[in-house]
Amino acid sequence: MEANEKAHRPRPPYYIGFGGRIMITINSFLHREALNDIIRRWMYAEARPTDADLLTRLVHFNHVYLSRYLELFSGYIFRDLHHKEISSRPVQLKGELKDALVAEPPYRNERINELIRDYRRNPGRFYRETPFHSTLYFHSQNGNYLGSSRIKRVRRLAEKSARRIIDRIFDEIKRHADIMADERARSLGIPREKLLTTPEDMTDEFLQAENRILEDLRLKRPLLDTGKQLVINDVAGVKVILEESEQQRLMTLLNRLPDCKVLEEEQHLGRYNATNLIVRYRPPRKEILARPLGWGLLSIMQARGFSPYETRAAFVEFVDSGEEDVHLEIIHSTYQEMLESEIGRCIHEDRIIEQRLRQQYRGPLARNIQCLMEYLFTFPTSRQRELGELPIRLWNRYLPDYFDEILKQLFHIPTDHSFD
Repeated sequence: MEANEKAHRPRPPYYIGFGGRIMITINSFLHREALNDIIRRWMYAEARPTDADLLTRLVHFNHVYLSRYLELFSGYIFRDLHHKEISSRPVQLKGELKDALVAEPPYRNERINELIRDYRRNPGRFYRETPFHSTLYFHSQNGNYLGSSRIKRVRRLAEKSARRIIDRIFDEIKRHADIMADERARSLGIPREKLLTTPEDMTDEFLQAENRILEDLRLKRPLLDTGKQLVINDVAGVKVILEESEQQRLMTLLNRLPDCKVLEEEQHLGRYNATNLIVRYRPPRKEILARPLGWGLLSIMQARGFSPYETRAAFVEFVDSGEEDVHLEIIHSTYQEMLESEIGRCIHEDRIIEQRLRQQYRGPLARNIQCLMEYLFTFPTSRQRELGELPIRLWNRYLPDYFDEILKQLFHIPTDHSFD
């Protein structure tokens, strides 16, 4: 591509004005409103040809930016907390984290010995093959495990986005059903609390309310009147092992950092004991942009028609024109509680399964939202350059087999009839 052609290539519309309610905001990313707008429009089946390029930048550029600021932030936290040189190791599977946890325990007791013994006796029971995009941190001298940083995988991000939207829509359906019950009580001239509602009436009112939401989506009418913003703050996360007597040091450190502010603090007590912090952080842009882009991103963008030169220039513009602050999650717990969360009484993977089983609303609309979010976040990882008509309309009904076929087609995987 000639220089004058490059100069006339349209700049990506990262900031887009739009009407309607904000659907979901991913605060660990840059250009959150642009991604927000795509999610909102796709729920109404309003994809644009330019979304293919824009979505690719939003997902891949954010992944690179997030990886770099998380590495800088985590390295600083672990070095400052321990006042020693640290080493780090990238990992791709949860088994690597679990192995590191049990390799050099900082102390022992009966429960710790029991957990480590159970793990080593039958490690395959502990979800070792779970994909895990993470960096582990260790003392350089004694090799003790200090904690980790991790980036939420695309599938988990899609799943969490879908769950937040589904829960909100479920609340909206229940609100409409309650309105219908109120109207029925008024028509009978009795107070709502005196209304006797059979299970059949409740089901009928719920289905009517659900159909109204589906019709709102089909006719592109606004929905979700509450105005409460849906946010995801934990795409980037850090886990820190600190015994109780040391945990205040982390808060002191965070409060001392000029580009960091603790926004939320939540303590978990019970089967899972830890403290969750949501932190607003201003990454050092110059330091992030000083590093060259890796071949992985350059090859993805080249497959979509962008030279390495154009990709580097687009990434610089993406970062420079993005929000100054991002949100990330910090979880701190003791070594024993960290063991409990990985190989003990409250294994993280078990909690994910429980979350999926607890989801109240499981109708066709919920399944469609889940598939749409997975398609949206998966599309940029494919080699498909053109975005045609969206294969999912939230108001239609599909069998699960159809969703399987959609993802196969996205990656050009042969389907059964291809072997006829």
